[in-house]
Amino acid sequence: MPVYIVVNRCKLFAVFLLWLGPSAADTPTDNAPVLENLENREHGFVGLGEVVIVIQSQRSSYHARQGYRRKMEILQQAAKLGQGVPVVLLLHELSEYEGDWSVLPVLPRLSAVYGESASWFLFTEEETTVTLPALLQIFYRFSGREEWFLGKRLHDNKASIIHHYAFSEDPSSFGYPDPAAGWALSSPLCKRLAERIQYESPKSDFTIDLTHEIALYVWEDGNGPKLTAVPEFCTEPRDDCATTFTTYLPDCGKPISKRNLFVAVKTCEKFHSERVPVVKSTWEKDAGILEYYSDVSDASIPTITLGVPNTERGHCGKTFAILKRFLSETTWKADWLLIVDDDTLIK
Repeated sequence: MPVYIVVNRCKLFAVFLLWLGPSAADTPTDNAPVLENLENREHGFVGLGEVVIVIQSQRSSYHARQGYRRKMEILQQAAKLGQGVPVVLLLHELSEYEGDWSVLPVLPRLSAVYGESASWFLFTEEETTVTLPALLQIFYRFSGREEWFLGKRLHDNKASIIHHYAFSEDPSSFGYPDPAAGWALSSPLCKRLAERIQYESPKSDFTIDLTHEIALYVWEDGNGPKLTAVPEFCTEPRDDCATTFTTYLPDCGKPISKRNLFVAVKTCEKFHSERVPVVKSTWEKDAGILEYYSDVSDASIPTITLGVPNTERGHCGKTFAILKRFLSETTWKADWLLIVDDDTLIK
């Protein structure tokens, strides 16, 4: 088949997808793309039809709009290129499960639906700009038939508590991707991780630093690949970048009155004399409505006891008790609730 026919069909297909709407490109409809992609893999060629881009969007209206806008930008760019159409997904639309934001739980679905037709899975933030020709150049350099974990490499300069002091003897030895620059999994690696996640959950039941914990799971104590640093995954723009990150604050409107913000400070008895005085001497004076919640009542602060004992890890009980109190008739009425710890500093 002549090449120009394939290109023209891709253009027409891309325009047709844009006309249908945002979900038209999400699901393969027949086996033809799969067979074509398998042939392409044999020759080392990577087309946009072999790429799945997952925008790590959120369900709230502002973030959903940002994610949809980014999706349409990518599809319009693909239509102009005429080199096929990538699958572009909004993470919050893949299921009702809120835990999908941590990415690993959604890998089985991605692998099951797109694993046969896709060579690469790219994960980006809502504000990550993707340049498709440069992205294809990256994927051309790495075989989509092997296990690859690609991104902009970050590392710790010293052991960090948010990474549970991992690699404390040599923190810089372990790299994890900068989420703003995007990161990619080859299809074989995505498939293996998808199978593994179904019988082996991550070691921690909560997520603090997403990409560091994903990198640890991929690495699998040395049995899996480490992150391969790719300079074209960028945050600051350069001519050769496949991704860049736009950093700006959204227009959120006028500031609310401080009398319309209820601040709840979580503390416990052992920190009454150590941490609470710091809050009182710094930002407490800027709060219109503020209450301290503890495991004991202390009139000198004063604190309010919620009947929930202090625990070494996880404070959901105290948080839920604060939420119930805020919604009850016993507190000041405000439109906004801010819950902070006693070692939180606010400017």
